Amino acid sequence: MPLQHCRDKYAFSGCFIQGQVSLAGVFDGLGGEECGEVASYIAAQCARNAVYIGNSKKDLEKLCSITNEKICDYSAQNNISSMGTTAALLEFTKNEIGLCNIGDSKIFRISEKKMEQLSKDHLTVAPYGMKPPLSQNLGIPVSDMVIEPYFSKERYQKGDIYLICSDGLTDMLMPDKILKIMQDCAFDRMAEELLEQALEAGGKDNITIILCRIEGKSVWDMLKNSKKWLG
Repeated sequence: MPLQHCRDKYAFSGCFIQGQVSLAGVFDGLGGEECGEVASYIAAQCARNAVYIGNSKKDLEKLCSITNEKICDYSAQNNISSMGTTAALLEFTKNEIGLCNIGDSKIFRISEKKMEQLSKDHLTVAPYGMKPPLSQNLGIPVSDMVIEPYFSKERYQKGDIYLICSDGLTDMLMPDKILKIMQDCAFDRMAEELLEQALEAGGKDNITIILCRIEGKSVWDMLKNSKKWLG
């Protein structure tokens, strides 16, 4: 039986209390592979069901390993030649933020009117004018390649905003355009405005957006201004 998967097309919001270990992440199924949407669904379920101990590197390494294995198992059991997904993850712990990504879904930090990409793209060289293919993703059998997700840690501070998104956003809008939109919008409208302008620019691929804002020492009014569009 194929897995069922959800197709949310609306924004949602919420908050996390400091001290809770919380995860926010984007998984973008590989469009050129079979069942990319199922791979991203498996990854999201793994992230939802995982146990997080607050050691972000260990937590995220384990999550990537388990997710990669489950996607490969599903592929083998259903005679699918290949399937995969990107991952861009932020784990919020008591004192820091753990970052992990594989593929080309991105994580940015907007702080003091500047925008910085914190994630590292896993891409190979492509002919001029063509989009570079991924060099890594979740869903690669260990016999073919040992995946190497990128990890880092960040200290959070009040007022910082973190943007996690699929390439459906960044292929349509350059970073300076994204920053301008966010500077001109109230936080609760940012995701909607980013989505609308990406669609106006062409909207050629699925677009998933998560925004997390650090509100203070006691509360992370996080996110979750979030939005998804499936083309």
